[in-house]
Amino acid sequence: MSVLRSRPVLRWLVPVTAAVAVIGGGAAVGTFAAEAEPSLPPRTAAQLLVDLQTSRLEGLSGTVVQRADLGLPPLVGLVPGNDLTTLLTGTHTLRVWYSGPERQRVALLDTLGERDVIRNGRDLWTWESRGNTARHHTLGDAATAGKPAIGAGPSLPATPQQAADLALGAIDPSTEVSVGRSATVAGRAAYELVLQPRDRDSLVHQLRIAIDAKQHVPLRFEVLAKGSDQPAFEVAFTQVDYRRPDADQFAFNPPPGVTVTEETAERPAAGRPDHAPPAGDPQVRAEGSGWTTVLVARLDDAAGKSIGATPEASSAAKPAGAPEVDVSKLLGGLPEVSGDWGSGRLFTSRLVSVLLTDDGRVLAGAVTPERLYQVARG
Repeated sequence: MSVLRSRPVLRWLVPVTAAVAVIGGGAAVGTFAAEAEPSLPPRTAAQLLVDLQTSRLEGLSGTVVQRADLGLPPLVGLVPGNDLTTLLTGTHTLRVWYSGPERQRVALLDTLGERDVIRNGRDLWTWESRGNTARHHTLGDAATAGKPAIGAGPSLPATPQQAADLALGAIDPSTEVSVGRSATVAGRAAYELVLQPRDRDSLVHQLRIAIDAKQHVPLRFEVLAKGSDQPAFEVAFTQVDYRRPDADQFAFNPPPGVTVTEETAERPAAGRPDHAPPAGDPQVRAEGSGWTTVLVARLDDAAGKSIGATPEASSAAKPAGAPEVDVSKLLGGLPEVSGDWGSGRLFTSRLVSVLLTDDGRVLAGAVTPERLYQVARG
C-alpha cells in the first residue's frame, strides 16, 4: 500500500534542535498513569495508517511529557554540559502550540528556566531565560513554505507526531504492523498502532503509537527495547486542546535587557536546494536501511588523536572554544573489542550501540554490536 511509504501530512513544528536543548528532569521513569480501556469500533492497522495520512489539523495546544530510561552506562555525566545527556534520562515537560504550517511554538520547561522556539511566518525566534538571550532568523519564501523551520541532524523526537513520522518512515517488509489495545491518553480515547521489527539485529522490540480516535493525531509514542515490557523512551500529551491558539501565542516580545542576535539564511549549494552540507560535517554516511541502519562517521584529526591519548595530549589537540572533555576518562570505562574488522571500544545501552574504532571511525545505531562489526568489516 502506498500509504505505508508516504509520510503523514501533519507538519506541525517541534524543532529537533529545541528537543536537544531540553533541560531538567531526573525524576524516576515509569509509564504514564493507566486509565480504563475505552470501547472503540474495530479498526485495522491499514485503516489507522490512512487515518494518520488523511488527518487535517487546524490548531492544537497542549502539554507534552517526555520520559527516558535508556539504561545508559556511566559514560553519561563525563561529558560537560547537560543538554543532550539530561534529555536521555529522567522526565521533561514541554508546552506546544500549533496554528497552521507557518505558526508554531514550543516551550521547554525547567525548574531553573525556560527555552522557547517560535515560528511566526518568516520569523523564527529562539529564547533562553537563563541568559536572557534570543536569536532571530528570517526564513526564505518558497524554499521554506510549509516545511519545518529548523533542519538538523538525528535527534530524539520531542512530540508524539514527530516520533510517529519517524516510525512510519521505517515501515516496510521488515516491519510487522498490528493494532494493540485501546487506551485513554490526555482524556482522549485512542487506538494503538504497534510496529515490531522483524530483523533480529535491531535492539527495538516494539514502537507503540496511540492515535486519537476522532482527530487521528498521535497522542503517545513509546519505544520498548528487547527483553523489557516497560518503555525505554516515551513521549505523550498529558493535556491537549484542538482549538486554534490565539495569534498572541506566536508573537515574540523580547523581555527587558534581552540580548538579540540576528542570523542570516544560508544559501544552499548550487544545483542542490535545501541540501547544503553543514559546516564541519564529519562525513556521516548511512549503511543499510530500516531498523538496522548504521551511521558511520570518521573523526577529524584532532578528535582522532584524542582517542586513546593522554589527557594532556587530548587537551592540546582540542580546537579552540571546544568543550573540555577528558577523552581518556570517557573511553577508559568502555570495554575493548576486536575482530577481523579491527579493534576499538564499544558503548552499549538498551537501545543504542556505538563502536569507536582505533582507526578513527564511529559507528552507531539501534542495533546489536554484531551488526556494527559487520558494517565495520565492510
